[in-house]
Amino acid sequence: MTRNIAIIASLVLLLLLGGIYATTKIFAPDDRFAQCRSSIIAGGPGEIGGPFTLVSETGETVTEKEVLDKPSLVYFGYTFCPDVCPIDAARNAEAVAMLEERGTIVKPIFVTVDPKRDTPEVVAEFTDYMHPRMLGLTGSEEQVKAASRAYRAYFKIHEANEGAEDFYLVDHSTQTYLMLPEHGFVEFFNRADTAEKMAEHVQCFIDAS
Repeated sequence: MTRNIAIIASLVLLLLLGGIYATTKIFAPDDRFAQCRSSIIAGGPGEIGGPFTLVSETGETVTEKEVLDKPSLVYFGYTFCPDVCPIDAARNAEAVAMLEERGTIVKPIFVTVDPKRDTPEVVAEFTDYMHPRMLGLTGSEEQVKAASRAYRAYFKIHEANEGAEDFYLVDHSTQTYLMLPEHGFVEFFNRADTAEKMAEHVQCFIDAS
């Protein structure tokens, strides 16, 4: 009994120490964005993002340098998604509209994880519906996989049933990544985050940059 109590006490202490470490990391004095952060990335923000080559909704081959030329909200999804992706993309578009009302321009970006069905034309139709400035990106399977790995974005395409090859689902992560031109990745937002919360946090990061 005493041994079990000692083990539990040790675990609680580790959790408390972990919490202290997390707080110290978020509010480190040398972090210019400390007051804006609400998340921690294992290994630091530098672990997210990196070079990629994709195809824009207009059919042009583009790189991250051309795409991330201003503050951007990057989301990985697919246009045939029955519910999650349209809701998330619409939420991101709403946050961008709120920021634009303040005079802050942020680029919403939608990267497909289903390049087989999401041609540039299909992606363009989806993004045009969501927001006039939303940029859709697709590419080859290899290009999409490379981009998703760079952002630690998970996806898995389910096999289609015989006779219904164009009807399949794709499991994928749902984070939205905030990218700043001079700093790269600085924050991510989850599905539970509202457009209002996103707009407030994005503005904070831009003001501090």
